[in-house]
Amino acid sequence: MRKYILRRLLYAIPTLIGISLVIFLAMRVIPGDPIIAMLGGASGEGVKNLSEADRQRIMEQLGLADPIHIQYLKWMKDVVTLELGESFFRGDSVRDTIIRRGPISAEIGVFSVVISWLVGLPVGILSAFRPNSMLDAAARTLTILFLAIPGFWLAMLTVLAMVSWFNWASPLVLVQLWDDPKENLTMVAGPAIIMGLGQAAYMARMSRSSILEVVGQDYVRTARAKGLVEQLILYRHTLPNALLPVITLSGLMMGFVIGGSVAIEKAFNINGLGLELVRAVDLRDWVVIQNLVLFYGLIFVLVNLLVDISYGWIDPRIRYE
Repeated sequence: MRKYILRRLLYAIPTLIGISLVIFLAMRVIPGDPIIAMLGGASGEGVKNLSEADRQRIMEQLGLADPIHIQYLKWMKDVVTLELGESFFRGDSVRDTIIRRGPISAEIGVFSVVISWLVGLPVGILSAFRPNSMLDAAARTLTILFLAIPGFWLAMLTVLAMVSWFNWASPLVLVQLWDDPKENLTMVAGPAIIMGLGQAAYMARMSRSSILEVVGQDYVRTARAKGLVEQLILYRHTLPNALLPVITLSGLMMGFVIGGSVAIEKAFNINGLGLELVRAVDLRDWVVIQNLVLFYGLIFVLVNLLVDISYGWIDPRIRYE
């Protein structure tokens, strides 16, 4: 197991390097001038009287005057030393931003995955053990409904309903879990539920199809023929074999959590990393965008490593040498 984990971690290094190269080159290929964004906005009024010497000085201060490969190597050095630089516009440290806003986004992501399991897995189990029944039809209808509804649209409707009916106001400051648990949970509950219901639909579909495939196997029919109760068949014979595709889906859905949190946090005005990334894109703040995307990539790689390791725990037949 140790060799397997070490080997996967080593494989993660070229993956992260590839992610860093893509985002680094993309930020320099897309149209736009960071100096115009900083000083002149979209119209460029603030840079009309800027001399070439002043422009060169600003480019050197931002580290954009060096050759592109030197810029990349300097960035990689900053990443390795955890000196992630500062925002072009506010001067905030990217590392401090991740430390301050990361826990909120992490809470939303973790709670949404937990909700997806608590809602999606029971619905999939009940639907699979009562195929073609009214319960199965209702479960599939709700599943398709939540698959079809975009998360950001449902989030906006939820915000409008809360404002209209309960005079809800979006939070103005971040409240961490260790500072005020009640206020913190109130802040992250809405985004987590919206994202969790969307993921629960995928979870229900996958668990239903996986369980239906497993219950048709010979060893399940043999267990029934021996007189075992359905609960024992479910927990001992069916779920351990049906959960592997579900766990795989959970790892893939972490990508939806990362991408979906941007729109959901924007809708609820939660100052997490997702909203910070939206603002950085609007301002074309290269330093913030590069480091946040790379940070998201690191999380995704680690989550998928945990998913692979969990296979051996769920199914003893899987062994990592």
